[in-house]
Amino acid sequence: MGSSGFAAQAADIQGSAQAGQSKVWLCTGCHSIPDYRADYPMVYRVPIIGGQNGAYIVTALTVYKKGERKHPTMRSIASNLSDQDMADIGEYYAAQTASSPINPLK
Repeated sequence: MGSSGFAAQAADIQGSAQAGQSKVWLCTGCHSIPDYRADYPMVYRVPIIGGQNGAYIVTALTVYKKGERKHPTMRSIASNLSDQDMADIGEYYAAQTASSPINPLK
């Protein structure tokens, strides 16, 4: 599928922050720790993604899944996500703000 086909397909999928809450458990092991640095395959600063734009998260997960972004852990995680999972995760993280209650999944 070409990039225009992906864009049309992605536009049809509506993410749900509520549904995403049950899908982010694997993300929190790295993305909820301030100043966390992963050390495999090299030292990499892991960003806190709460409040990030949902479409950006979907795009990042998609390119990890395709292998266009190179990080073995992220590629492995993304390869098991459906387009709906990615949209839900994107909306969940987009809904997090500085005023969100303290949440270990943020």
